[in-house]
Amino acid sequence: MTNDAFVSPLLFAVVATITPGGATTLVTASGAHFGFRRSVPLIAGIAIGLATLAAAAAAGLAGLLLAIPSLQLIVTLTGSAYLMRLAWRIGRSGPPSPPTNVPAPTSLIGGMGLLWLNPKGWTMTLGAAASFTAVAGGPFHLAALLGTVFGFAAAVSLTLWCAAGLLLARMLRTNRHWRVLNTVLALLLIASIIPMWLG
Repeated sequence: MTNDAFVSPLLFAVVATITPGGATTLVTASGAHFGFRRSVPLIAGIAIGLATLAAAAAAGLAGLLLAIPSLQLIVTLTGSAYLMRLAWRIGRSGPPSPPTNVPAPTSLIGGMGLLWLNPKGWTMTLGAAASFTAVAGGPFHLAALLGTVFGFAAAVSLTLWCAAGLLLARMLRTNRHWRVLNTVLALLLIASIIPMWLG
């Protein structure tokens, strides 16, 4: 495999993972509320979820979703409900609680579920699998390549989004500031659901 065969999918994955969406909004909110260390399981879960999703798409599993529209509808409904639940939690939260009363951040499994139940993630990884088939020596080689580049790109970009959340937390001084931030983040998370239904 040439360097170009690795660089092109990596650039695609970086652009796809750095752009705002449900996962980046959730990680930003987690960074603001829980700090970086407590957000690591969420970041790892999303990165692992995206890596395994990209590998599965490259290996042909995404074709199953395309072949069975009812399964695709179930995934879309479940993913939308999960994101709405997370948006509700963010919107209702206030400033970070004292250490004795801190709610739990989204877990590693929750982060993985966010990606596996997100039709946008399926569409993105299926598009990558279709675009970069020629650079790999077969579906399993492509699965390893896309799993690696998407997992790496997601980990880096989500770390940056978490840092943005930490910076926001330092600027917010009052309960009103936190209510505004939480409302905006919740609305952005809800808005990230709309493309799932328009596609």
